[in-house]
Amino acid sequence: MGTLVSFPVPPAAQAATPVPALRIDGLRKRFGRHEVLCGIDWVVPCGRVIGLLGRNGAGKTTLLRCLLGLAPVDEGTVELFGAPMAEPGGERLHRVGFVPQNFELFPWMRVKSYLDFTAAFYARWNPALAGRLLDEWQIDPTQKIGRLSQGQRQKLAIVRAIAPEPDLLVLDEPVASLDPQARRAFMAELLALMGAPGKTVIFSTHITADLERADADIALLRDGRIQFTRPLAELKARLCHAVLNRPAGWSAPPALDGVLKSRIAGASLHLLLEDVPPERLHQLAKEQDASLRIDMPTLEDLFVELA
Repeated sequence: MGTLVSFPVPPAAQAATPVPALRIDGLRKRFGRHEVLCGIDWVVPCGRVIGLLGRNGAGKTTLLRCLLGLAPVDEGTVELFGAPMAEPGGERLHRVGFVPQNFELFPWMRVKSYLDFTAAFYARWNPALAGRLLDEWQIDPTQKIGRLSQGQRQKLAIVRAIAPEPDLLVLDEPVASLDPQARRAFMAELLALMGAPGKTVIFSTHITADLERADADIALLRDGRIQFTRPLAELKARLCHAVLNRPAGWSAPPALDGVLKSRIAGASLHLLLEDVPPERLHQLAKEQDASLRIDMPTLEDLFVELA
């Protein structure tokens, strides 16, 4: 497979770059002899929505836990808002909200008591926002958490993460337990949160429609590394899927610059391409005596092909 092209940043632009929300350098994480994260370098600027994509087992949850200091790293450094995570405490932790994939809330506490308890740990807390979300998402503040449904508990975890109005919101499969209506309401709140200057969201999800709704930058985690981080619009503009078909079939793909992935299926040759003009594809089809179909891939198509 080819690699997506990275464009260097001129020195003048580098000098003017503000402090990012997240900077990871050389991050490695092992479980026994298995290295899950293999020297990750990743910079996330403030004010972006980042969709973290990767196959099951790619290490997305491990990466999110490492960047928040919830899991120790074997090598490398993590900085949030310019401060190392290795430093204990610090006001930066008040600026972070997190919704884990599996969140065990206190089953014996009532919803309002739990939120009041949590609010004490944050420098900022918006009780009006928390109350509105409980009302709109039909969560009874007097109900014990243990009696909430799985979807309601997930909604409560999201309320707890959003109410501090964090500058960095990290979400690990936050809508997996939500129905489509609740998912749409959550995305509306997420986009509203992003309306404030400098807010940054990183979330892992397999629901690509949510990433498209948020017009997120797409970060692909594969083979233990972040392979690229690209705006969704740029991905769609620069990548295409071409199918060449001929009765004689294909023993091997023809040489062509810009091929990221190729696959032969019977008489059809499937190509995922970057920055290849349609004229070049029509020329190739003529040279190979093949019919040609060019598709603009969806984000789901890209995920299947690239992950």
